[in-house]
Amino acid sequence: MQKFAVIGLGRFGSQLVISLAERNAEVIAIDKDMQAVEQIKDIVTYAVRLDSADKEALLAQGIDEVDTVIVAIGDNFEANVLTAALLKNIGVKTVIARAASEIQKQILELIGVDRVIFPEAESGIRLAQNLTSRAIWDYVPLSGDRVIAELRAPKRFWNKTLREAEIRRKYGINIIAIKKRTTKLSETGGATVIEESIIEMPEADYIIEENDILIVVGSNDDIENISKFS
Repeated sequence: MQKFAVIGLGRFGSQLVISLAERNAEVIAIDKDMQAVEQIKDIVTYAVRLDSADKEALLAQGIDEVDTVIVAIGDNFEANVLTAALLKNIGVKTVIARAASEIQKQILELIGVDRVIFPEAESGIRLAQNLTSRAIWDYVPLSGDRVIAELRAPKRFWNKTLREAEIRRKYGINIIAIKKRTTKLSETGGATVIEESIIEMPEADYIIEENDILIVVGSNDDIENISKFS
């Protein structure tokens, strides 16, 4: 089971905590405000009030054993930066932090944050979906339970045509495009670069390849089910 910690239980952080818990993830919820902790404590694995700039307090909660920590402090960017930097220093595997501007994003990237999110553009529900499924790269809710998702091509479909895979008939999912990612050396011969191209409305005889990303539309449950084949 994946283990997460969310630091900062405002609107975005609370939504993220609830969504992760609904997906049976192990979640530690952290905030300096006891009222925020009390409101969430019955939903998560455990919730604790502490100062996220206190290294010893974080270590006492086993923060170094958590797979991913999301720093969702929204009212104090300085605290956001200090907390993220401390987590990187402790050696947390993946640190995600929120930003409210491009300048804040650049600052967080400078201290080594693995991923920067903009809560105004990304809901806690969407982020939870993305974090708890290694096969789902992105996820956008539509109406009802319908979603659009970017899904790593499951192994059982590799080297099969779309016709042979019968994804729509068997799994109730429509493929609207396929994203292809290729890696090659830069023109200067230095670091490798990743190029992406999109095949819109692929033909039935298209052969699914290992590194394909399927852009699909379907119900949340159907997409969750097919992602388990990866």
